[in-house]
Amino acid sequence: MWHKTKASQSLGIKYPIIQGPFGGKFSSPRLLAAVSNAGGMGSFGLNAYTPEEILEIDREIKTLTRNPYALNLWVPWVKDPVENFRQEEYENLKKLFQPYFDKLQVPLPEMPEMTKNPDFERQMEAVFNARPPVMSFIFGIPPKEVILELKKAGIPSIATATTLEEAQLIEEAGMDLVIASGAEAGGHRASFLKPAEDSLHPTFSLLTQVAEKVKIPVIAAGGISDGKRAFEALQLGASAVQIGTAFLATDESNASQEHKNRLQSKEPFQTALTKVFTGRLARAMANTLSHDFENCEKGLAPYPLQSTFLAPLRKAAIEKQQWDLVAFWSGQPSSVLTHRSAEQLFEALVHEITLAMGEK
Repeated sequence: MWHKTKASQSLGIKYPIIQGPFGGKFSSPRLLAAVSNAGGMGSFGLNAYTPEEILEIDREIKTLTRNPYALNLWVPWVKDPVENFRQEEYENLKKLFQPYFDKLQVPLPEMPEMTKNPDFERQMEAVFNARPPVMSFIFGIPPKEVILELKKAGIPSIATATTLEEAQLIEEAGMDLVIASGAEAGGHRASFLKPAEDSLHPTFSLLTQVAEKVKIPVIAAGGISDGKRAFEALQLGASAVQIGTAFLATDESNASQEHKNRLQSKEPFQTALTKVFTGRLARAMANTLSHDFENCEKGLAPYPLQSTFLAPLRKAAIEKQQWDLVAFWSGQPSSVLTHRSAEQLFEALVHEITLAMGEK
């Protein structure tokens, strides 16, 4: 049977189909549970949450499913670039964006106190108290002591690679599985060795390289939204597939209804890789901001200051329905997205892969 793979056995799931974790509070316990209860593995992105919130979220998840699921955290910067961002640079940032703030009659914000990334150590303490079935990471490899503690607790660990070199380091560090995240993937690029813009490999090209060179199970991610594409990934050596955008478009996700409607639109849409929304390279639906700042990203603030700076503009744009100034995260889907129900999407994926495999 096609669904019996090293990844499905390692994770304790029936089908090697993983719902990608979302940052920015787009994840939901309901979506996670729908996927896990269907036989796959749901995931929840925790980067934006406090340790107390992490424990509360995990308690809710455990009331909704008894099946395996993954919690996900971002590995912090070794050196946070926000610390070196000067007032002079902030004033230049304000000048760049003044026309957009003026258009919506929103005052430009003064430079906030330097926004610190969440406390990774305290978040991990909460995770170990929660004891999730699986733990995944992006933006790097967690510290050795975290990996050892996960192994002692019997919790499989997953890290994300955007290049072959990153995948090999992940394997050498002792992680149990690796995600090969291609350039088609939506949201932030998870690169950690080279700049993200220098780590843009198509999903299947990256998958082929990684599957040939590493021994741990490889999870393919990026531009996979239907069973046909998932089947192709499995044929190329993937031990599982991770799907984000298609699940983001379902009723169970925490994306806004406008976001979901746009993902489900029958009209074709373009996506863009840009730093304009958060200060980190990410793929979203192309809009006025991504177009206007396509060739002048040097004046932007680093993550997460860029996102904090744009927060008042984003809030006003949503209130006034000026959607062309709002970031709608999306990968490059391999098909038109039609499933509103996460369970129905999952069933369709299983059915399409089974047919493609020639099984009944």
